[in-house]
Amino acid sequence: MADALKAKGNAAFSSGNYEEAIKFFSEAIELDPSNHVLYSNRSAAEASLQQYSKALKDAKKCVELKPDWAKGYSRLGAAYYGLQEWEEAVKAYEDGLHIDPNNQQMQSALNDAMSAKNRPPAGGGLFGPDALMRLAMDSRTRHLMDDKEFQGMLQGLMANPSMIGAHLNDPRMQLALEVMLGLKVAGNKGDVFDGAADAAAAEEGEAQSRPQQPAAAAAASKAAEPQQGGSSSSKAAEQQPAQPGPEVEMSEEDAAAAANKKEALALKAQGNELYKARKFDEAIEAYNKALELYDGDVSFLTNRAAVHFEKGDYEAAIKDCDTAVEKGRELRADYALIARALARKGTALVKLGRLEEAVGVFNKSLTEHRTADTLKKLNEAEKTLKEQKEAAYVDMEASTKEKDLGNAAFKEARYPEAVAHYNEALKRGPPKVNPEAHKLYSNLAACYTKLGAYPEGLKAADRCVELAPDFVKGYSRKGAQCVELAPDFVKGYSRKGALQFFMKEYEKAMATYEAGLLHEPDNAELKEGIMRCLQAIDRIAHGDASEEEIKDRQARAMADPDVQNILMDPIMRQVLDDFQTDPRAARHHLQNPEIHRKISKLVSAGIIQLR
Repeated sequence: MADALKAKGNAAFSSGNYEEAIKFFSEAIELDPSNHVLYSNRSAAEASLQQYSKALKDAKKCVELKPDWAKGYSRLGAAYYGLQEWEEAVKAYEDGLHIDPNNQQMQSALNDAMSAKNRPPAGGGLFGPDALMRLAMDSRTRHLMDDKEFQGMLQGLMANPSMIGAHLNDPRMQLALEVMLGLKVAGNKGDVFDGAADAAAAEEGEAQSRPQQPAAAAAASKAAEPQQGGSSSSKAAEQQPAQPGPEVEMSEEDAAAAANKKEALALKAQGNELYKARKFDEAIEAYNKALELYDGDVSFLTNRAAVHFEKGDYEAAIKDCDTAVEKGRELRADYALIARALARKGTALVKLGRLEEAVGVFNKSLTEHRTADTLKKLNEAEKTLKEQKEAAYVDMEASTKEKDLGNAAFKEARYPEAVAHYNEALKRGPPKVNPEAHKLYSNLAACYTKLGAYPEGLKAADRCVELAPDFVKGYSRKGAQCVELAPDFVKGYSRKGALQFFMKEYEKAMATYEAGLLHEPDNAELKEGIMRCLQAIDRIAHGDASEEEIKDRQARAMADPDVQNILMDPIMRQVLDDFQTDPRAARHHLQNPEIHRKISKLVSAGIIQLR
């Protein structure tokens, strides 16, 4: 019933009928209050109606029910985004990306939230202490801080920001707004792309634009847009391009500096074109000239670093990146620019084989600004570094020695010592280079069985069977207590079955023993394991087990999705009722193979007892 209501809600949502979708999802939640997907869907519908507080409540419930589901954090981030709680939105998206690092949609939403968080505030926020400091520090507006008329204008706007329209024609205010909003005199495009991924591409520079909302919040915005037929005069005003302001009087020093910056940006653009044409020496020369004219743009250095990288001069690339980071901090540049310089340095370090340094630099880059590309490079560097360390540690002679020490410790019942020796033997002789590694895992499973550490033993036995599927003792290890270290190993299945039996997972143990019999049909230990499992299941089914054991068995069964589906099946509910009230109908039901299988499952799980 809940699934049917969920389907109706999805259909209503797809057609844009969000209120009806919320109604269906709410009814489904009443029937199935533990279904995290229903809360996620209702949160999306509420966000589409700009009911962000309700959307946030449902998103939190979704995450509470399923904390390892990335989409729940996406819903949480969208709700916070709609409420303009940027810090919380960023944290929600980052939490989701920890679970699903390759989720491009969530990464895009995180970038949007970060942009919104860092966006200069509108209205009165323009005239805060930070904005006034920018006016005092910039050579173009420093003189305005001594202008009493302009100071009076600023004080009036601090008290009533809505009056800003009356001053927009004043050249001083136009210049002040340009500085306070961080607008650029000339377009700053053409930052060279990190050569490690695509040497022929060039990326756009740091042009600022208003970010789009994440999916849920964007849908809500569409729902709130006014209908056609609004004021034509207001539309015309919106579409009319902004008129350029009058020229601002500048000192000779400032005019020369502005001319140098303009020429430097032109040289940067020229360098980018030369880079794309793979004329690397000419590109470096262009960047060098740009830096001589103007050293206030970090991208000149990061672009030159990319060119050095493509030429294979990794040390020069690293040097430029270090200078870019130092200069960026001096200029208080955007964190994304500093992160980019660090990421490029890390890429160059990887090429030089200095992986430990690269890992540290990638981590620093991610603390400045988190991107999927840098995270991917970090993961790759860490993986390669780990493989190199493991390969350098391989020593088959030392592995054999550790195995012998483990065998001796096992025979003397010093099981913790045996575990340590077997693990060391695996480090010295991992499966990649050691054809006998499965025997070490089998011996580990035997040690863990003796210690009562069944989950650890199960993992070791699983690894044993994975490496050697025809290693019968590995299956038996999950079911039998035979742990001798004989030279004729047939232990993979046996050890796996033994551990499952000790963990009271009797059906799984039976399946393991049966898999082992496919490789050795006459193995007495595997057959004995199956009999032991059948006896345990029969004892529980007839109520001969202790009350504590029965409760434990039922609790394990209720965690099994198959058992949950059987108990929620309306047909099976009717069948179970017939078993209590109509024995004749019950016998008829058992003739159905599928019903018979489900009843057997419930009996073996201890849900149904035979009296």
